[in-house]
Amino acid sequence: MKPFDVAVIGGGLAGLIAANDLAGAGKRVVLLEKGNRLGGRAATNEKNGAFFNLGGHAIYKLGELHAALQEFGIGLEGGSPPTSGFAIWKNKAYTLPGDPIKLLASKLLSWSGKMELGRIMLTLGKIDTASLTSRSLREWAEKEIRDPMVRHFFYALGRTGTYTHDPDHQLAGPALKQIQRSLQGGVFYADGGWQTIADRLRERAVRLGAAVLSGTKAEEIKHDGCVRGLALGGGETLQVGHVLAAMSPADICRLVRGAEHTALGRWHDEARPAVAACLDLCLKRLPSANRHFAIGIDQPVFFTNHSRVAKLTSNGTIVVHLIKYNGIGGTDPKADERLLEQTMDLLHPGWREETVARQYLPNMAVVHDYPHIGRTDRTPGPAVPEIRGLYAAGDWASHGELLADAAAASGRRAAALIVKDLAEAGRSERLESVFA
Repeated sequence: MKPFDVAVIGGGLAGLIAANDLAGAGKRVVLLEKGNRLGGRAATNEKNGAFFNLGGHAIYKLGELHAALQEFGIGLEGGSPPTSGFAIWKNKAYTLPGDPIKLLASKLLSWSGKMELGRIMLTLGKIDTASLTSRSLREWAEKEIRDPMVRHFFYALGRTGTYTHDPDHQLAGPALKQIQRSLQGGVFYADGGWQTIADRLRERAVRLGAAVLSGTKAEEIKHDGCVRGLALGGGETLQVGHVLAAMSPADICRLVRGAEHTALGRWHDEARPAVAACLDLCLKRLPSANRHFAIGIDQPVFFTNHSRVAKLTSNGTIVVHLIKYNGIGGTDPKADERLLEQTMDLLHPGWREETVARQYLPNMAVVHDYPHIGRTDRTPGPAVPEIRGLYAAGDWASHGELLADAAAASGRRAAALIVKDLAEAGRSERLESVFA
């Protein structure tokens, strides 16, 4: 195998974006993906003509992923859904108080609650989220929001924006920033599912000179305090001095001898993965034609009709998505599936007769970690301090970003640092040759 400057392990969004930046900087980069297709959790499955993502996926239009795709010149077809919809409270659907008129007419809130919710919605965008470095989302909400029902509504916004149900540990700053992005910029649903994003990132990286190898498994990152190579399946060793592991902390630790004595072990031990139960349905028609969006207030559930603005079928059918945001700890997959089906019963009676395909993912990993109370390193990565030449990226390596934006931002941070380190190494080698 020809020599490379950098090996990227993992063909998800973080790895693909990093490979694009590295190849764009003129570096010889190889991306290794153990699976037969790229994308990771950005992959898309096709069933009976429907394109199902691995759980609900939305691009935040003010986020780092959207910015990277624009910079790369990767255009996507699709659309942004309206914010009007329904709120679910005690198994009843109420019109969501998303504008002043609907707020005043809402039966969910008392008069004082309506006034407080109006105040919160007006001031949310002005909050300096960077100053909230140590408070949990619940600490912030309990202090700033007096009305219990308004707090319920706020927590529902937080779950929906962050895909995480852990207000006691989530840092308030990043969570509030994500809510701001959601309300100010909205989200985008992509035609054909997120596989289109992964495929276009791969195509661009290859055009720039990157080697992309699917079905290639990394077995061990060789090191003696410095990266010395990468052992691959089949006994082959790739001679490379810089490795970017765009993987979960657990997966990186399995590849690195003595990882428990490095920052990798700490990142792994302190991680709080967010998990969700996801139900995707392909329907011949939407039973209740005006119900495209619903947010659970007393249950951590969410419903959206992706086909309202994006093309996700090849035959005119409709793809809808439901999610139950699970907290930390165990859950009952069957009970979660029943809850999601009951949510459909409430919103769209008769949906079973319209179903032509379904996909249920009982324990879908949303992110492998997120900014939370008790994390020693508020900004993990990209460098692994104890092993020169080793870098880490992924949705967990957040410096305040969340979800796919964390994956994109961490991949770009790692690539920028690798380019800088390679330049410094090159200068050192030239100086050594001059004075040799």
